Amino acid sequence: MPPETLSTAGVLLITVPTIAFGGLMLLSHIMRKTPGYLDNPVRQNLWRAGHAHAGVLVLFSLVALFYIDRTHWGEGLQRLIRLLIVSSPILMPLGFFLSVVRPSDTKPNKLIWLTVLGGVFLATGTLLLGIGLL
Repeated sequence: MPPETLSTAGVLLITVPTIAFGGLMLLSHIMRKTPGYLDNPVRQNLWRAGHAHAGVLVLFSLVALFYIDRTHWGEGLQRLIRLLIVSSPILMPLGFFLSVVRPSDTKPNKLIWLTVLGGVFLATGTLLLGIGLL
């Protein structure tokens, strides 16, 4: 496996404890009945979605890394695919979390568009990866 792929995998693996810590924080909000979390369904649902997307997308990205270097694409396009796929577990959760930062927020702000951008990057990266494996 090329060094670039290994270092990318290393960075993704380092994010796993931060995702676990985030889950612990969500659990503490529930157990402590933190104002602005349990009484704010929009914030609660978006933060739950952010946590879930972070975990699933990090695992997906780790699996996808094994395939990127096996495509018929050149090094530049492989680097782009790697960047697109690996940026989605960062952008999507950020959009969910940052769109309702204040406990009083009852609707997402414009940062929710980070989730869309992350989704577009994920779709583009996986489409290119799939085509490259054919």
